[in-house]
Amino acid sequence: MTTKRRIAALALAGALAAGGGGIAYQKQQANVTKSSVKTAVVRRTMFEKTITSSGKTKAKKSVELKFQTSGRLTWVGVKEGDTVQQYQAIAKLDVREVQKNLENELRDYAKQRNDFEEMWRVTYKGIKDPSDALTDTVKRILEKNQWDLEKAVLDVEIEHLSVEFATLVSPIAGIVTRVDMPVAGVNITPATAVFEIVDPDSLVFEASVDEVDVATIAIGRKTTVTLDAYPSDPFTGSVTKIAFAAKTSSGGATVFPVEVAIATSSAVRVGMNGDVAITVDTQGDALVIPAEAVQEAEKGSFVYRKEGKTYKKTPIEVGARNDEEVVVQSGLTEGDEVVVKGFKDLPK
Repeated sequence: MTTKRRIAALALAGALAAGGGGIAYQKQQANVTKSSVKTAVVRRTMFEKTITSSGKTKAKKSVELKFQTSGRLTWVGVKEGDTVQQYQAIAKLDVREVQKNLENELRDYAKQRNDFEEMWRVTYKGIKDPSDALTDTVKRILEKNQWDLEKAVLDVEIEHLSVEFATLVSPIAGIVTRVDMPVAGVNITPATAVFEIVDPDSLVFEASVDEVDVATIAIGRKTTVTLDAYPSDPFTGSVTKIAFAAKTSSGGATVFPVEVAIATSSAVRVGMNGDVAITVDTQGDALVIPAEAVQEAEKGSFVYRKEGKTYKKTPIEVGARNDEEVVVQSGLTEGDEVVVKGFKDLPK
């Protein structure tokens, strides 16, 4: 073989090798693209958008009971955890002093009544109404007697109230959650003998919703409450109250307290922490794609739609979205495949 023929053969062999290497490289890149690019199917389904917030359970009906005066505690009829009925007596003070005061006022009233009767029957010959008096002096005397009698009646009523207030009565039915002074026989003041009763049927979940989200909430919205104590047993409910006035959270954010009525069990207690998911938007038979498929540009949103072995940049119009999915208004049809992962590995 001549030198020219040898050089030509070597050149041809090099070209073939280079061509084979290029083909191999293209196949390798295609395999890389195939393995790194992930797609999802556009589907029709029920779409829900929720917002979440943390909070705790509380009782809407609870009372804190105190005696109106100081005194000696003579009887305590409840302890923490007891169930009481509405208007049930739970504690009493020593009533001997106020009882004697009541008796004394009753005697004063009886004396004043007798004096009044004697004056208008004997002294003024049956003139009871001051307007019927013949002179201004008689009129003033009769008016004074009438006032003295009415004052005596009021004194009796006041002392009678003191006797009633010596017995502490629950205005609601519920469970006793606090008894400051469980032992009788000690002197107490209104501040040192506090009784607290909670109605377990009035339990609600109160959450603090950020001001950005509160506008999307409405009374009656469905909710799901998950308590830290029962993470696998969520409670369904609905929004019953949205506060009109805002509060400031511990982190400095502006929030609005929102009450959620929940169907609780006897195991739920006041003050349990948890989270609530409030449904703010529901769409039936919505066309949805994963949120990670949506890309943003100056002209709007778009996705990479799979067409055979290629991927086409496709503008879309999006609607409502949640943390996982986006509603597609136009640009895609059910069954299309869109890229959700491996955007940098798409063929150019």
